[in-house]
Amino acid sequence: MARTKKVKSTGRYGARYGKKVRTRILAVEIRQKKKQTCPYCRKNSAKRKAAGIWHCKSCKKTFTANAYTVE
Repeated sequence: MARTKKVKSTGRYGARYGKKVRTRILAVEIRQKKKQTCPYCRKNSAKRKAAGIWHCKSCKKTFTANAYTVE
């Protein structure tokens, strides 16, 4: 799997799909993999378990929100 500093996690697609599509995918993946602010305890410790399902390590709550971010 070729991952470089320039393309990061979208290096797995190689030369397929075009640069613009891969750049958009990269932006979404960075947001979804980053820890989000929990709406209950307001700490930056909510992590995505599945599409729309989030779990806060601080207050141990599992909740639903948007697919890629907690807003």
